[in-house]
Amino acid sequence: MTRHARNCTAGAVYTYHEKKKDAANSGFGTTSRRIGKDSVKSFDCCSLTLQPCRNPVITKDGYLFDKEAILTYIISKKNEYSRKMKEYEKQVKQDEEEETAKANAEEQKKLDRFISTEKNIVSNKAVILNAEKPSASGAISNVSLGKRKELPSFWVPSQTPAAKISRIEKPDSKIYCPVSNKPLKAKDLIEVKFTLVKDPADKKSLIAKENRYMCAVTHDILNNSVPCAVLKPTGDVVTIECVEKIIKKDMIHPLSNEKLSESDIIPLQRGGTGFATTNEKLEAKEQKPCLQV
Repeated sequence: MTRHARNCTAGAVYTYHEKKKDAANSGFGTTSRRIGKDSVKSFDCCSLTLQPCRNPVITKDGYLFDKEAILTYIISKKNEYSRKMKEYEKQVKQDEEEETAKANAEEQKKLDRFISTEKNIVSNKAVILNAEKPSASGAISNVSLGKRKELPSFWVPSQTPAAKISRIEKPDSKIYCPVSNKPLKAKDLIEVKFTLVKDPADKKSLIAKENRYMCAVTHDILNNSVPCAVLKPTGDVVTIECVEKIIKKDMIHPLSNEKLSESDIIPLQRGGTGFATTNEKLEAKEQKPCLQV
């Protein structure tokens, strides 16, 4: 592989970097870029507000939320469901009224036809057939040829199509998690208890500290590069290393001596770092128009 200079135009090889540079300058093709450390939330931040949690709670899938933010979200979704349900019930009621009115009009039409038939001794069926027969004249007008219903004139207000009201589907009563899009209930939220780092020499506020929390068992510092888990019975946050090496040996809570099961250990979904092995899906893509030959 030959090395190209900045202004080299005589090389026979079109390198990968030249191709990427030309694609970025041309505005065509898909460009991707890895998300940096400053572009993702911290492991102890709410997934809605993206701020450090004051009263952290976690879902069954391991997504962390501030209790106030997630309860506000659930209440707003319930209010939205109530509003949509009222609109849907109003639509159903209108449909029932229209069906009833249509049935009454049909019955009235049958009754009027029966009364008119009984009143007349001689049937006017032949006269009606002659009236509905289209004229044989060579007129261009669709009205005279008996095609009024087939070819309505667009400038006649009575013949213009009416706009249909959009139908409202029955709303779903379930509330879904804003991150995982799975069903979410307020009673399923689990309170999380972070263990503060005890450092008398550090006088900074909690938000300003770089190392805020530690493992409740091993006292290892927690950050985005350390996989963590929440123990469901007490809400304590421990490292995955502690779970694998200590807790899973006898499945007993090391702080309260309670018996644990696999469902009691909830892996905490982290944010991300600049390291390639920390997380997946840390690549942002932008779809641009592509040229097709």
